[in-house]
Amino acid sequence: MKQWLVAAVLVAGMATRVEAQTAMQTGEHETMAHTPAKPSTSLSLTIDDKTTTLTLDDLKALPQRTLTVKNGHTGAEETYSGVAVGDLLAKLGFAFDNASAKRTYHSYVRAEGTDGYWVLYSASELTPTLRETESLIATGVDGKPLGEEGAFKIVVAGERRPARWVRNLQSLTVVTLP
Repeated sequence: MKQWLVAAVLVAGMATRVEAQTAMQTGEHETMAHTPAKPSTSLSLTIDDKTTTLTLDDLKALPQRTLTVKNGHTGAEETYSGVAVGDLLAKLGFAFDNASAKRTYHSYVRAEGTDGYWVLYSASELTPTLRETESLIATGVDGKPLGEEGAFKIVVAGERRPARWVRNLQSLTVVTLP
């Protein structure tokens, strides 16, 4: 049953991607407006049914990285600072190494914002040893706090538009299928 549900969600995600590509081609993405949301103030990470809640100070105490990406909505280059998703997941018990490769390939990560918007990533998309693209739990942009986008935002390089970047990020949940 879980596998069927995941397949359905992934198919729905592909349909959304097609809609997003159509919007890009027709220019509709330029008029998109965000619905105001409650700013995120903490980040809950759930791995193997164990939840850890982190604050902005907790994330800032971890090794920081920067990631420069082109925002498909605005066309502007933005430089985000924060913690690599893979580093954070590894620190909390979801390792990305040869011994856990099967677990990585059979897992997905659900990222959800305070407005209820959520997206899925396969765990291997966020694995620095498998992909050249980087992913970040951003805590700042262009040297400033994220502002109305909350304390946390997931940003993934290589996306043509930021449809899977979740602002006001409040939770990451890792699910492993058999």
